[in-house]
Amino acid sequence: MKKLLFSCLLLPATCSTFAQTTPAAEKEAVKKTIQLFFDGMRKGDSTLLRTTLAPGAVFHTIYTRNGQTTLRPESPSAFLKSVATPHKEVYDERITFDKILIDANLASVWTPYEFYLGNTFSHCGYNSFQLVKLTDGWKIAHIIDTRRKEKCK
Repeated sequence: MKKLLFSCLLLPATCSTFAQTTPAAEKEAVKKTIQLFFDGMRKGDSTLLRTTLAPGAVFHTIYTRNGQTTLRPESPSAFLKSVATPHKEVYDERITFDKILIDANLASVWTPYEFYLGNTFSHCGYNSFQLVKLTDGWKIAHIIDTRRKEKCK
């Protein structure tokens, strides 16, 4: 009887441990989706970029101008069009992975970045990605970022 009681007490703790543990393979798959997104941007390949987005993906940016903070929606289709339109300089967003949190089919990723047009620094900030795991893998459902030209990293 004591063994049964002890087992019943351990079961919830074991379940919560499994729920909090994210396999390294899932984190790598999430990172790969985000890396493909930026590879597509650098290559000017909107087809590659599109493969990383969930249907109905949403983009936002936060910026401050003259002391006023603004949240601005951005059109994913307009973004894809701008990437695909020939341009002189490479759109090069350099990121590092700061935090990756995963629960079931939801991932939240925090990445500081610096954005360059070719070799020229443009702006910096942080990206927050929300991804969903669909039948064909991890897809970006929402991107929101901050943008500034100073106090980078």
